[in-house]
Amino acid sequence: MRGHGTYVENEEVIASVAGLVERVNKLVTVRALRTRYNPEVGDLVVGRITEVQPRRWKVDANSRQDAVLMLSGANWKATNYKCGTFFEEGDLLVAEVQAFFADGAMSLHTRSLKYGKLRNGQLVTVPPILVRRLKSHFYTLPCGVDLILGLNGYIWVSKHVKESEQEGEEGFDAEAVYSNKNDDIDEATRTAISRVTNIIRVLAAHSTPLTDAILLEAYEWAVEVDVDVKSLLQEDIGDALVAAVTTR
Repeated sequence: MRGHGTYVENEEVIASVAGLVERVNKLVTVRALRTRYNPEVGDLVVGRITEVQPRRWKVDANSRQDAVLMLSGANWKATNYKCGTFFEEGDLLVAEVQAFFADGAMSLHTRSLKYGKLRNGQLVTVPPILVRRLKSHFYTLPCGVDLILGLNGYIWVSKHVKESEQEGEEGFDAEAVYSNKNDDIDEATRTAISRVTNIIRVLAAHSTPLTDAILLEAYEWAVEVDVDVKSLLQEDIGDALVAAVTTR
């Protein structure tokens, strides 16, 4: 049975767009690689504050329109700061899709301690279709680098932060959730962040779906063959990396 992104010719189902094939029983669809993020309630997303309003923030979440984070959706338990100091324009945050407004815009929340402002790292943008839904979208590599795989195609790569023990919730240090200060990051950690960032760029350029297992394999391969950070972006090395993780 043909689904979206396909057509039938000479009794064969043919893709009408470049993308990833998905099969559900006999239904075959192709999800286009270059498309905006289509959100669902419960999705974890990474976004950037684009506008500060009296009781809400507008957030670029790589969707068809800006998302909205209401003041009531922020994590009041995490800080004693006044509401005006939670987020500023340009700040990055990780949040969860809570609901949708009548015009289709996403309503976000950061009530859990594992959500909030992002610091000490680097943002990487990939096609949203490459980020698969996983049991957890928070992942720590052995090199001391944290990954947040936003389903909207925004991936955050940062210095590892110990899990918060406050109220038994997993996530980032509650006192630092809304801080504007970056920590001092040693050279080894900076190199590890840059290496992971370039690995993600290489995999995305080859339209390789991103999961925690594939990213771990790719990092281990890069360390094993002793490839420096810049060389990862060379075409031949990138091809070798992708071949290594897709044939295992």
